[in-house]
Order: sequence, then C-alpha cells, then structure tokens
Amino acid sequence: MKQEFIDALIGICGKDYVYYSKEDVSGYLYDETEEFVRPKACEDCLVVRPGTYEEVSKILQWANETKTPIIPRGGGTGACGAAIPTIPSVIMSMERFKDIVEVDETNMMITCQTGVTLAKLNEYLNENVHALYFPCHPGDEGAQVGGMCIENAGGVRAVKHGIMRSYVKGMKVCLPNGEIVQFGGKLVKNNMGYDLMHLLVGSEGTLAVVLEATLKLYPRLDYTGALVCSFKDTESAVKSVGEVQKAGIIPLAVEYMDRDIALETAKRINKTWPMNDEGCVDLIYMVEEATEDALYTTAGTIAEICENNGAVGSVIAENEKEQRNILEIRSDIYEVFKPEFVDSLDTAVPVAHIGDLLRDIDAIAEKYGTRSPRFGHVADGNFHNFILMVDGKVPDWADDMRRDIYKAALKYGGTVTAEHGTGKTRKPYMELQYTPHVLEIMRNIKRAFDPNNILNPGVIVDL
Repeated sequence: MKQEFIDALIGICGKDYVYYSKEDVSGYLYDETEEFVRPKACEDCLVVRPGTYEEVSKILQWANETKTPIIPRGGGTGACGAAIPTIPSVIMSMERFKDIVEVDETNMMITCQTGVTLAKLNEYLNENVHALYFPCHPGDEGAQVGGMCIENAGGVRAVKHGIMRSYVKGMKVCLPNGEIVQFGGKLVKNNMGYDLMHLLVGSEGTLAVVLEATLKLYPRLDYTGALVCSFKDTESAVKSVGEVQKAGIIPLAVEYMDRDIALETAKRINKTWPMNDEGCVDLIYMVEEATEDALYTTAGTIAEICENNGAVGSVIAENEKEQRNILEIRSDIYEVFKPEFVDSLDTAVPVAHIGDLLRDIDAIAEKYGTRSPRFGHVADGNFHNFILMVDGKVPDWADDMRRDIYKAALKYGGTVTAEHGTGKTRKPYMELQYTPHVLEIMRNIKRAFDPNNILNPGVIVDL
C-alpha cells in the first residue's frame, strides 16, 4: 500500500492503531471459512483500528476521496469469506469498540458497541442483570455484536426466539460517505418510510459500518435441560417436531443427528452417546423453564408426543454432566469432520420438505459415489451437509455436487444459505436463487448506499 495511505490513516487514528507490516496484517486476512473454498487473501493490505465514531467517519470520507476499498472486520468468525480481502484494501477492525452503552431493563433491551463479543455480552448480563439474557448463539462466543448483525447470525437457538434479525431493534451506523445515523431504536412500532435498518441486517459490511446495536433481551429461565428422542426414520422425526410445537411447546432448540454421525463423533472425542436402541435418527430437544418441576413436565410431554409419532426411545439428561455430554457431542461434529470435508453447506427448506431434501441429498451423494454426513437445526429446516474429500484431495465433482444440493433445496422453496451468508463463497450461486432482474435490484441498492463501491467490494454482488 502507498506510504501516503499509511500516513493518512496514522493522521486519523495514530501510529499505534495502523498496521502495515506483513507480520501484523497476517492475522486479519482470513476468517473461519473452510480452507478449500475460501478465496485467497490479498496480502497488500493495511489494518486500521479506529477508537472513536468520528475516526470511522473520517476513514470512510478518506476512502471515498481516494477510492480505497474498506473491509469492516469483527471477530473473524464468519464462514462465507466476507471479511477476506481479495484486492488491496484497508481492513477496518472494530475490536476497540467494546463498551456496553446501556441496559434498559424496563424495555428489556441492551445497547452495546459493535466490538462487544458474545462472550462479554453474556458475562455482563449474567453478572449485572441476571433476570435477563440474550438467547442468540451462533456457536462461537468470539463473534462480535456488529458482525452478528451484518451476518444475520443464527445458530441452534433460533427455534424459540428467532435469528439475529429478530433481536436487532436499533443500529447506529456510519454510512459509506461518513455520515453517522441512527436506524430504529426501542420502539415496538415504527412505520415511517422504508425499513433500512433491517436491510442492513445481513448486508455483510457492504452498505454501512455498524457502530452500536440495540438488542432485544428475554427473561432468563434458570432451568434448562436436554432430551434425546430416537426414531427409525427421518419422516417420523420431522413429524414429531411439528406435533410438539402444535401442542404449544416451543423448545429453545431442536437438533437432528443421524445416529452413525453421533456415534462416530462421540467415539472420536472419547464420549458416549446415550442412545443404543434400534433408532437411526436422533433429535436433541433443548428446553428451558422457570422451575425444575416445569422442566421435567415439559420434557415428559415432549417424550410422550415423540413416542406417539414413532419414537423408539428417549433419554432425559438428569444432571448438568449428562447435558454437557450430549451437547458437546453435538457441538463437536463440525470439528471432528472438518479435516475430512471440502465444504459444509447450510441450505434450508420449509420444515415440511426436510424429508424430501434429505432423500435427494442421499441420492446426490450416491450419484458421486460418496456420502454426505449431516446434522441440522431441524425445527427451522436448516441442515449442514458435508462434501467430503477423496484420498485427502478435493474431488473434481465437488462443485457439481454442491450445485446439485443447492438446486434440490431450491426445488422445495429453500435457500442456498441459511446461516453462513453469501459473502464471496456463495456469491457464484446467486443466479440459482434469484432472477437477473432481482440481482440488478440488489446491485442498485448497493449503488444507492455506496456509489464508489468502497465497502467490502466483491461481497454479495459485483458493481
């Protein structure tokens, strides 16, 4: 990068907050995107770490004047390559913005700066406002609030309280021209004009830079539990999920696991999966209640409903150790299989079509002479399927298989990506889901916000 760029950024933020050596910059070049699908990072980049909103504004004004790409970066926990620079860029790390601005217990909301991590947010609430909590949990507590907003983070707990879009009530952002504006707030109702705030949620750093977010909190229920129910087939398992919810029970999470995947994961991490009956599909129900009696009543009702819909067995975790064992096996699937897969897909379909999608994926895997291990957030139709390597290498047919799975999901009214985001890794498949006219509307939205294309160019759409 040009020395004049380094000097300009030092003039805005100070020399301690501008990194330009290869060694200092290297840790900011990649996110958690799988190695075999992530784009190669351009090393000709600078890192700037602003500490005030005015500095963010000045950086964006400077970038517009010099037509310099800016890559907003949070915790680097994304999985779609959105934070990976592929052209010479300035990476703007938001890690210094880590203050809790306000907790409004009456409105049950918290306002915090963009760089607050999920871990810090949870810790603060637990210690200072124990009656309230923030349920959203995308999996990595190093994720920062701003990143969770612009990636529209999901995770296992979306069943009861929704994904990040459901929590975001307000955002203070810096637009690409340097103007600082507030969208939304603490209102329950606001019908004035276009809802630009929710347009920014999921925009992956292409339309604005998040400075603060106001998030909805929920009453904390101190008793949580895990229940595993087993089934002989996917159809019975999926049907039971709907029947439980129709009975008025909305679990915190419902996770789907093929039995062989659960057993293999447990074996590799030296744990024991609690189910050993004739079932081949297991559902993990996570529930929360205000009292221990209510927790066991709810778990018992779920087990009964599942049994009435074909369950061949059920186990209630009786204590925290048993719960942790179940949840750790579920959480470690990704890490256990990561050395063996090319890509982890995150398609979603309406819940009624889960069985159709999984049958299609099995047929697709058979077509390519492979298998596709999977687990999923079954109550919201979101499944993660792995495309496996062959003899330690990426097979020639990997992208063909990926496209076939995407087309299968779309056939049932689904989506290419439900959690990870479009970023750079899913962008080549946009035309599978959207018409040319719809894609042009998206490009025009990008132009309206960012006419000089300085914010995260190459992510979601190209101009």
